[in-house]
Amino acid sequence: MLDDRKIIAYNPQDAFQRLLIIMDDLRAGCPWDMKQTHDSLRHLTIEEVYELADAILDKDMNEVKKELGDIMLHLVFYAKIASETNDFTITDVLNGICDKIISRHPHIYGDVTVQDEAEVKRNWEQLKLKEGNKSVLEGVPVSLPALVKASRIQEKARGVGFDWEEKHQVWEKVEEELAEFRAEFNEDKPIDKEKAEAEFGDLLFSLINYARFLDINAEDALEKTNKKFIKRFQYLESKAKENGQNLKDMSLAEMDVYWNEAKKL
Repeated sequence: MLDDRKIIAYNPQDAFQRLLIIMDDLRAGCPWDMKQTHDSLRHLTIEEVYELADAILDKDMNEVKKELGDIMLHLVFYAKIASETNDFTITDVLNGICDKIISRHPHIYGDVTVQDEAEVKRNWEQLKLKEGNKSVLEGVPVSLPALVKASRIQEKARGVGFDWEEKHQVWEKVEEELAEFRAEFNEDKPIDKEKAEAEFGDLLFSLINYARFLDINAEDALEKTNKKFIKRFQYLESKAKENGQNLKDMSLAEMDVYWNEAKKL
């Protein structure tokens, strides 16, 4: 009977059922899987989501497929654990998301008419408030990384009309925040680190806001720059090693030679 688990399914329903059966097997017979709880899986799930994010940025579709599978396993795992304590089942989870999507898309499943994507987002936020949310910002997870959180906060506020009207207004705000940040480094007074940090935060928040007006995802943009820096720095390291040099003993000018070579690759 266990050999049936090895048979490839050729439609979504059978493939999902195959995963559910395998999850039952693991929970009943694997010492590691039997010990897991929602709390023990949490950090692993976060890691899997970041791996999916990396694969998407790298445009590696084979890795995207693999990481989606890993996350799907985690989702089934959480539901399986909850079913053992009679809290909810995977069926409850799936019906719950279906019901929510239907209720928040009255332009598809009702008689509401929308003109564009922006109106869909505004309706979405209004429906969430009717469902009991006290603030449109309640949907922003507390544990999100700060840069991602800033983007989501701004998008949520925009959904109810709290936003700049023109792009140039946002850039003026960036310049204002930059001036306030620079003012904290006036040579005639000691640096107030706490205030400088606050002004730097304001500057970052305004830059993220401007990126949003340009339809640039700030998190993706920064991560692409991270990857670019890593690639160039590793080239610098490899060239130095190839020529018998140690980075600690090299001048910045010497390192810049390899860095500029890396920028041309």
